[in-house]
Amino acid sequence: MSINRDKPDRWKADIAQSVDLYNDWFLNFAPNAFRDTRVHATKDVEATLRATNYLADIRPEILREKPSVLPTLRMSACPPLARDRLTNLARVPKSVVDRMETTGTLPIRLAAERLDAELRKIGGIIERLADRDIFVWLDARRPPTEGELRRAASIVADRLCGAATDPIVRNAQETRQLEKIGSWLAGRGYRRLESGTGTRFHEMPPETYAFRMNVPAKPDAASDRTVNIPVDAIVMRRAAKPGDLPLLIEAKSAGDFTNVNKRRKEEAAKMRQLRATYGEKVEYVLFLCGYFDSGYLGYEAAEGIDWVWEHRIDDLAALDM
Repeated sequence: MSINRDKPDRWKADIAQSVDLYNDWFLNFAPNAFRDTRVHATKDVEATLRATNYLADIRPEILREKPSVLPTLRMSACPPLARDRLTNLARVPKSVVDRMETTGTLPIRLAAERLDAELRKIGGIIERLADRDIFVWLDARRPPTEGELRRAASIVADRLCGAATDPIVRNAQETRQLEKIGSWLAGRGYRRLESGTGTRFHEMPPETYAFRMNVPAKPDAASDRTVNIPVDAIVMRRAAKPGDLPLLIEAKSAGDFTNVNKRRKEEAAKMRQLRATYGEKVEYVLFLCGYFDSGYLGYEAAEGIDWVWEHRIDDLAALDM
């Protein structure tokens, strides 16, 4: 049974309510989420400054020990450096910088001597371009005072958080959405399965749910290999029989209309892979909050994907829960 995809006459009103809900959340809670992240970032930046002798000595062994400090070092430059700019200025392989940034690790195929040479070049560029207006102690060739250190760490943390504003807000919103789904299910007697139990998604007991599980699926019907599809919420219905598949829910929020229309093919691709693996009986629905316009909704509806609006969460009951 369809919930919303076959009711276009309701889409306009739902879009307006969804936008209002997202904006209300953003005004009241997003600043707190950003501030909390900035507090943690400030502590991390301060630790990085201490480890590098307050940016006066960025040695290869420091970057070896903690490659994940590279974003902090990039934001310590004047002007702050994008990844590609740092790669070009330091004349290091792009793979070195990308790996340090994305996984917090170092390349495993570079010989130790070669790797140290590349890390030394990165450190040299950061030392040369370190923002002297922030790190006022560098030209004076002295350690910073505690006040100077805190001030500098706070400025760099602001730069880091500013560059990551969208992910910070998106992660906070997704966490809130999952909490809302969990509360709704718990209020109806469902029990949450914690991660790490080893339970596979199709072996979950009836009347249980889990967050952030991987569902194995074929890239296409003819493929012999499988890929893991991350799913935000998985619910095994109360009345499920052995062999029944659970309901798969993707929590999605958006702060503007443009971005969702760039990403709308992602859900369609997931649905095709799930159907190629589990057939037409697989159920995959979206849990929406924010800026999802008629173009997005029409695209998903054409792909056979239904959705539940967060502002009308009780529509989940229509899915036999």
